Amino acid sequence: MKADLSNQVALVTGAAHGIGLATAQLLAENGARVVIADLDEAGAKAAAAGMKNAMGLRMDVSSATEVEAGVRQVEAQCGRIDILVNNAGINTTNHRVTIDQFPIEEWDRIMAVDLRGVFLVSRAVAARMIAQKAGRIVNIASVLGIVPARLQCAYTAAKAGVINLTQTMALELAPHHITVNCVAPGSTLTAATEKLFYGQEPALQEKARRMLSHVPAGRPGRVEEVAQAILFFAAAENSYVTGQVLSVDGGWTAGGFLRDF
Repeated sequence: MKADLSNQVALVTGAAHGIGLATAQLLAENGARVVIADLDEAGAKAAAAGMKNAMGLRMDVSSATEVEAGVRQVEAQCGRIDILVNNAGINTTNHRVTIDQFPIEEWDRIMAVDLRGVFLVSRAVAARMIAQKAGRIVNIASVLGIVPARLQCAYTAAKAGVINLTQTMALELAPHHITVNCVAPGSTLTAATEKLFYGQEPALQEKARRMLSHVPAGRPGRVEEVAQAILFFAAAENSYVTGQVLSVDGGWTAGGFLRDF
């Protein structure tokens, strides 16, 4: 897909790596000036250095103070924000346990980034978009926000919250010519998940086999495929599409069930 994003400024959170980086690159390729925001400041600046007309910015999306300061910096340097992609997110790998054993600290850590972060950045940016009477907001949830999985209570709750927050924002912001949509990726191949899907350890290979057995496409998604869905929602041509959730999951959610992984 191609879109004309000339003269538009896009802020992408969690964009130093993975889906966020692929999204930033695709938006830049389609003409946008891209701001790569990430807690990893060095990674954000390194990613921006590899693109045309991009800047890197440290942003802890769980901090209201840091979010507001970052948005003001973008506004000062770029003049406006036309596209916001709330991509920053985390999950747990060390606490795959039932709710009665799930650590409160881990719940708070995940919620702070995955749900509070979307709220804080959207709140700050929406105020600017309302003033300019235009904007595109794309939130990144997960298929686990649609179909719950066991042993990930915080992540599934946060991502379900992102989906409902997306729809609430869409209702509130539509009168200001701002669309708000959501992309829900399934199992996606990134640097962080490459070992899981293609590692040589027998236990990992069996886990990957079980995971992919539930994906009709039979493979993990690519970050570039998720980025294309985000670009669709960011494009000016799709101004009548708002409050929607698009799963990019190889057909995973079509089955309507998940198992433990």
